[in-house]
Amino acid sequence: MPHILALDQGTTSCRAIVFDESGAIRAVAQKEFRQIFPQPGWVEHDAQEIWATQSGVAAEVLVRAGLAARDIAAVGITNQRETTVVWDRATGEPIANAIVWQDRRTAAHCDQLKAGGHTALVAERTGLIVDAYFSATKLRWLLDHIPGARARAEAGELAFGTIDSWLAWKLTGGARHVTDTTNASRTMLFNIHTGAWDDELLALFDIPRAMLPEVVGSSGSVGECTCVVPGVPLAGLAGDQHAALFGQACTQPGMVKNTYGTGCFLLMNTGSAPVPSRHRLLTTLAWQLGGRTTYALEGSVFIGGAVVQWLRDGLGIIRSASEIEALAASVPDAGGVTFVPAFAGLGAPHWDAHARGTIGGLTRGSTAAHIARAALESIAFQTADVLAAMRADSQIPVRELRADGGAAKSDLLLQFQADLIGVPVVRPAITETTALGAAFFAGLAAGVWRDESDLAGQWRAERIFNPTMDSSEREARLAAWREAVARVRIL
Repeated sequence: MPHILALDQGTTSCRAIVFDESGAIRAVAQKEFRQIFPQPGWVEHDAQEIWATQSGVAAEVLVRAGLAARDIAAVGITNQRETTVVWDRATGEPIANAIVWQDRRTAAHCDQLKAGGHTALVAERTGLIVDAYFSATKLRWLLDHIPGARARAEAGELAFGTIDSWLAWKLTGGARHVTDTTNASRTMLFNIHTGAWDDELLALFDIPRAMLPEVVGSSGSVGECTCVVPGVPLAGLAGDQHAALFGQACTQPGMVKNTYGTGCFLLMNTGSAPVPSRHRLLTTLAWQLGGRTTYALEGSVFIGGAVVQWLRDGLGIIRSASEIEALAASVPDAGGVTFVPAFAGLGAPHWDAHARGTIGGLTRGSTAAHIARAALESIAFQTADVLAAMRADSQIPVRELRADGGAAKSDLLLQFQADLIGVPVVRPAITETTALGAAFFAGLAAGVWRDESDLAGQWRAERIFNPTMDSSEREARLAAWREAVARVRIL
């Protein structure tokens, strides 16, 4: 039986999962790595530590599955997007820590670009808004602040990549400097209509073309691994949210998934044509498969499951993330407490880089349980905001929301989510859909699966959460949330 090794490189941990040809999980290995916060609003990762962690769990998962390299048909990579790495082509050493997608150090630069009238150009070419979230201003910052970096980049000595590029480089022993269309589409440097790096955008951000990776499709062999699984083709690359959309078998226009991870990311398949957003969503590539490009609308929530980590690490009111469900369920509601977790600003549909988190409605009767429940509810409220914008943009009725990611294990969260959006929320039997999507892309290239219909037949629901809240209560809860968000934005 052929197996696929999926490398799922996330914001806070690296996972490796082995899937068999039925799409079932044979083994999982996972390990967290350091989060580096040099200044308020700055978030960095050590790219070498990411590689050591990712390669380590890849080796571990093979042992757990009782498999060797010869048993693996292909490797697929899925990754945290936008996080920016620059390394020396000769030595393979990063020139600085990676700047993470959550990092806000370039917010002022983005404000300057908006004031300079560049918003329309970026939106038309890339489908994105001008924001510090994306890679271009992060890359520009590294070139401007690391001594000698710009001259070395212009001389072709330095390589830029998002995490998929970095892992592909390391896996292939430096033979392949590539990124796929989904990751490229998140840089603010890639034209989603022509499928190529855009010279006008490169000039706007002052990025040397010599440091950019080759852009490839999401499914197809790009080279052979020289370590971990020597001789096995690297055959799938996709940003985590695109991989999750594919892993959720959202292969038809109008299908929507939300990944409840560190952040929350809703994607709606819009088919073969990009849909411009009028409600501050992103128009992005869903994937490129067999030369065909599929597009999506996306809304990004910066702080989703990370709010639970903050309750654990920042406030210390829980010892592990798994405790949040019981604590939140110990009270019937949030007791009037509203939590807007704008720790890294607000994402879609607000895009306010300067907003900061608040907890409102506190009284002497408020407890840790009320704060925990409000924290979980904040994830659902932010998701509801994005889905409302998505419905308005696409004019496509949403019949259900497919949920995945770590926080999707919470029954309380998903029930509240269904209540807020008024349609069923469906949790699949396999919630590791990000890794599953990477496996699907790699497996299609390796011939493990024939086509998308094969994959759709493997998707199964584990539980469906139907809405039970009446419309008047729903509107009242949403109105209170909107008021809380408005207050955050004027602080």
